[in-house]
Amino acid sequence: MENRWTESGVHACVIVPTYNNSKTLRRVLDSVKQYTANIIVVNDGSTDETASILAAYPQLFQIHHEKNSGKGTALRNGFKKAISLGFDYAITIDSDGQHFASDLPKFIDAIQTGGEALLIGSRNMTQDGVPKKSSFGNNFSNFWFWFETGIRLEDTQSGYRLYPLKHIPKKYVTRKFEFEIEVIVRSAWKGIPVKNIPIDILYDPTERVSHFRPFKDFTRISILNTVLVLLTIFYIKPRDFFRSLKKKGIRKFLRENILHSEDSITKKSLSIALGVFIGIAPFWGFQTILVLFLAALLRLNKVIAFVGSNVSLPPFIPFIIYASLQIGEWIFPQSTSFDFDRSITFSDLQEHLAQYLAGSLILAAAMAIIFGLASFLLLSIFSTFRNK
Repeated sequence: MENRWTESGVHACVIVPTYNNSKTLRRVLDSVKQYTANIIVVNDGSTDETASILAAYPQLFQIHHEKNSGKGTALRNGFKKAISLGFDYAITIDSDGQHFASDLPKFIDAIQTGGEALLIGSRNMTQDGVPKKSSFGNNFSNFWFWFETGIRLEDTQSGYRLYPLKHIPKKYVTRKFEFEIEVIVRSAWKGIPVKNIPIDILYDPTERVSHFRPFKDFTRISILNTVLVLLTIFYIKPRDFFRSLKKKGIRKFLRENILHSEDSITKKSLSIALGVFIGIAPFWGFQTILVLFLAALLRLNKVIAFVGSNVSLPPFIPFIIYASLQIGEWIFPQSTSFDFDRSITFSDLQEHLAQYLAGSLILAAAMAIIFGLASFLLLSIFSTFRNK
């Protein structure tokens, strides 16, 4: 396999991070050696017989940490070593015996046939022996990865992966189990394709040693996902939107992302209606996070909803505020009447908050209905003409 990898132009190594997995480590290393000699073992401060086992493998590249630093640190140091040795790809395999070295060629074949990508081995989480907590954790991780990147995967937690070392981010902030989430999300943000390939797994409770600490590590992962979601909403999604708009131009953007979207006309219209409602409603400062969250929750088109929410662009805000106050006057007859040629200040809004809020919500609902129906009509007409 060593020659096949080299001749195919796929210069790859296998990184084996290990911590107190002496029961399975030797078997894992011997099985990987059948496919390649390019193996980097990272002993992350093991206190069992790991060091003596590795002494029997002087031909392997070895990194030894004096203290346990976490899987993220072990992988980061493994990447650095792989890059310094000139490898283009690194396949990571866990040392607890759950992965099969016979799946290694699948990763190489996938790169040869599908091109550059970050590949994650997809496990069958429904097979016998898979702990329920692992299945739940994987589904949890899959959802947030999709929310943060728009990519749907069946498995985002598998440690059996292929990393394109020249393309993944160079610096990271996490050091424990949550590192594996950070690296795939940030790689996807860079435009690197992130894909699943099927692999086999073995869960043997008599041999497998898990170092995942449910409370501490789940808390770390939750904090990381919170940060990533905020970055997605306030930076990544707006960045991608404006990049796409700049690259394609408004006409091409509308044609590809709205008119030719695979979503139904109803879903497109509802997405526009949602965006317009959130854009006009009094959710200043939270409109982007709300429209993306609700679009994801309601399974609507996030791009179209985000576009619709931009009805509250700065030039339109004075008109929205004025109309909201005027409508609010109908609900509160004793409230103050405003003229458009009179400057409306922030103190005016504070003093007549109930008038503004009521009017704003009514205006938002009315405009959402109008825009939703109008877009449904226009898209239906366009679809009719296109199909003739």
